[in-house]
This record gives sequence, structure tokens and C-alpha cells, in this order.
Amino acid sequence: MYESKNQPLLHPREFKYRMLRHIGLAILVVGLTLSIGVLGHLGLEPVAWHDAILNTAMILSGIGPYIMPASVPGKLFFSLYSILVGLAFVATLGLVLAPLAHRIIHKFHLDESSSN
Repeated sequence: MYESKNQPLLHPREFKYRMLRHIGLAILVVGLTLSIGVLGHLGLEPVAWHDAILNTAMILSGIGPYIMPASVPGKLFFSLYSILVGLAFVATLGLVLAPLAHRIIHKFHLDESSSN
């Protein structure tokens, strides 16, 4: 997927497309995580769909719940959902930063090999 240290640095236009693909994947991860939260909220708590979206988005953004769950299954779901949100945050951060980190490290390797 990425170029090895023996290959030249990726052209800026191709790097831009790589970044857009990674950002798109990160958006899909966030959308999937949001969908799981909304469906769980609608299934376990007596709320309207717009309140479920708002509450899930608030949890996903790290602010916290807008509406506290009242039922025991709702509380258990949102406890587990909070763990999922933390993992989704790490995954999206990795997806977006991986191409940037690779490009920086690759450039250092190219500079190192040209100076020898």
C-alpha cells in the first residue's frame, strides 16, 4: 500500500488522494460508530430518533450524554458504547495520521540515503 524506503517520495497529487481515502475511511468509522449508538439508544431507551442522534453524537464527540439512560440495559449499553467510542477515536486518529507519519519518515530515509 505504501512505498518502500527504496522508492521515491509519492507525488503530492497522489499523496492528496491517499489522504482523502484515509479521511473517507475515518468518516466511515465515525458513521458506523454513530449508527451503532443511535440504534442501541432507540432500542433500549424510550426516546425520539432526533434525541437518539443528539445523545449519541454528544457521547461520540466526548462531551458526554445529553440524556442519561434510565433503564439498566441502556446504562450497560452506553457503558460498553463509551469503550467503543474510545477505540473508534484511536482508529480514526490512526487512519488520518498514518499517511502523514509515513511520508515524514519516508522523507527522512530519502535524505539519509542521499547523504551517504
